Amino acid sequence: MTRIRSPFTSRTTAREVVEGIDLTGRRAVVTGGASGIGVETARALASAGARVTLAVRDPAAGQRAAADIAATGGGPEPDVARVDLADLASVDAFVAAWEGPLHVLVANAGVMDSPFGRTAQGWETQFGTNHMGHFALTTGLHGALTEAGDARVVVVSSSGHAASPVVFDDLFFERRPYEPGLAYGQSKTANALFAVEASRRWVGEGITANALMPGGIWTPLQRHWSAEQRAAAEAGAAQAEAAGLFHMKTPEQGAATSVFLATSPLVAGVGGRYFEDCQEAEVVERLQGIHGVLPHALDPDAARRLWDVSAQLLAGARSAA
Repeated sequence: MTRIRSPFTSRTTAREVVEGIDLTGRRAVVTGGASGIGVETARALASAGARVTLAVRDPAAGQRAAADIAATGGGPEPDVARVDLADLASVDAFVAAWEGPLHVLVANAGVMDSPFGRTAQGWETQFGTNHMGHFALTTGLHGALTEAGDARVVVVSSSGHAASPVVFDDLFFERRPYEPGLAYGQSKTANALFAVEASRRWVGEGITANALMPGGIWTPLQRHWSAEQRAAAEAGAAQAEAAGLFHMKTPEQGAATSVFLATSPLVAGVGGRYFEDCQEAEVVERLQGIHGVLPHALDPDAARRLWDVSAQLLAGARSAA
């Protein structure tokens, strides 16, 4: 299988990725579209003519982001809808209200390194939000994606996937000590595995799904870090940049790979893969800094198992509601 390459680099911005691409008549949903790389993803898609819906937990923040996108020449002002990925009832309400085809779904929202907590359904917060919320949203919108005929699902994962595979015997840290980094890593592995299995199941309906690592970006995602953690991360990033291992990105650069997967003809019909810097990542046994993808994040057997377990969890939660 040939790795997908592109002319873009780690310094390419999302707006540069969509230059010359016309998305008029196409509809897109971006979760977490009110800040960080989410708003820049939405801005780029809107600039190419897409009708974008910002699926956000805070509608007021979403309205501010939508107005800013319109005011900065980002194309049509996006719609705003409330979605709390940590609450299945909120996700289901969004799905029930959706009408018509959906051409692009960017599963961008997430939490990182949060203290131990549980979602409304009792699932550990990071797995419940980052994976289960998006699993419920995407499977709920399956009909709309099918109606589009050539839909793309874009799942924001992370190099953090290297911290942990999906631990099926203890998904919610009920029998092991909770570690925020392990919980985040498990959820990001789940994001990548979801793309693998969604593509396998749905490619015959014209739906493809891919995962990505956006890069190193300072965004509100790091809000749960202590001052000491942030200082250590900044020092480590500076050393890595000085060594030429990678560079910290702007949010506009961080959104580029999401937009590439959502729009580029180079990935038409391509699914179940993991990308970084607008290129398909190399499968490695150990990450090179933040680069590469570990085999456990693309394992088709784990992807099938995760799908089945996730579907069972959803069914159980809905029957208990």
